[in-house]
Amino acid sequence: MKRLVAALVLALTLSNALAMSVMAHRGQEIRVLLDGYPVELDVAPIIQDGRAMVPFRAIAQALGVAIGWDGSKQVVTGETGTNSVWMQIDNPVAYRNGEPFSLDAPPLIMSGRTLIPIGFFSEAFGCTVDWDGEQGLVTIVSPSNQMTVIGFYALEDKAMSGWGNLFGRGFPQIDVGNTDIVSELAAGWYSIDVIGNLRTRSSTGWERPQGWETVLAAADLFDIGTEMVVHEVNADRLLDELLVDRLAVANMVAQITAEASKHYKGVNLHLVGLGAYSTLEQVQETQRSFTQMVSSLATSLHSNGLNLTLTLHPPNSVYRGYDYKTLGQIADRIIIMAYDYGPRPEPTNRIVQAVEQALKHLAPEKLVLGISLASENPSSILDKVDIAKRYQLQGIALWRLGLASDAMWQALRTATR
Repeated sequence: MKRLVAALVLALTLSNALAMSVMAHRGQEIRVLLDGYPVELDVAPIIQDGRAMVPFRAIAQALGVAIGWDGSKQVVTGETGTNSVWMQIDNPVAYRNGEPFSLDAPPLIMSGRTLIPIGFFSEAFGCTVDWDGEQGLVTIVSPSNQMTVIGFYALEDKAMSGWGNLFGRGFPQIDVGNTDIVSELAAGWYSIDVIGNLRTRSSTGWERPQGWETVLAAADLFDIGTEMVVHEVNADRLLDELLVDRLAVANMVAQITAEASKHYKGVNLHLVGLGAYSTLEQVQETQRSFTQMVSSLATSLHSNGLNLTLTLHPPNSVYRGYDYKTLGQIADRIIIMAYDYGPRPEPTNRIVQAVEQALKHLAPEKLVLGISLASENPSSILDKVDIAKRYQLQGIALWRLGLASDAMWQALRTATR
């Protein structure tokens, strides 16, 4: 995964003017936003020798940065994949990647918390910072970092063409279009029936279009990876019946593996509607049967050199038939469908809740944030990307190609690189 280089910084000392602005607001509470979201600090920032000091551990934990504390030497350390920082209480010399730097104000301990001078960290971790003196607000943007961006190519029609939205021209003509943003294609062209047969035509609109081979060839031309999406809804309890039928599951696993081995780099299993409005016992049984099926499919795919992605309802939805902890161990990654909550744009507090609940069970590099383009606008989509960045997720998944406006693409182009 191309991990986000997390920032620990509130760079109020990037210039003398900025430091003076902070000093002018000694009596004002200093608030901090990181990538658009408030940073909760257990100790309020202070001004020491004209420099802003902030609690190190609280910020580091919020960002998921590896930290260390040597009590005997009173040394704090912070580390990402590319940078390391060493600082000592009352020591005016700090180290970044082993190189010494002089500090205007050394770290100190107050109310049992270590406070650090944040100007040094701004340079060490490459953040950009804006100071709003009137509001006492520090806005921090972490370094740009290219994310995995998965585009669902599904429900094809002339009015909302996935092809034109991706390649910028009418089928089968090809241009760069927005291929610089999308790194993977989820080809939503398959469904299944109750006995596990793989279908390319369905009543829900998941159909493999004419010229589908051209789509795969064009994706390959732009080095865009492809996975076949197998989608089905639990209408009339179709999935409930399928999952408890061992022969049907074996048939499904065999057919999916055979098709994926011919044309794709992996499979995206997208079975929706499990565990809604069920008793606890029913939910547990659904989770067990779904997990067993996923385990069988993963074993088959992995033995053929193919990956398995799961696209799942979020933990805070009514669909509780998904055991995130076990599924996160089996699958290569999970796309969390953190949308369809009702309001538009989708409420960020519900999305944050869903992500945090999922991250209790799997590592952030295995989680992809699903974004419903139909629910968002060019401004609100940036809020969703910021959530993925802040929690250091593998990336985002766009449901779906054909629904993104030019303004949305431009916002994504800036935010995901």
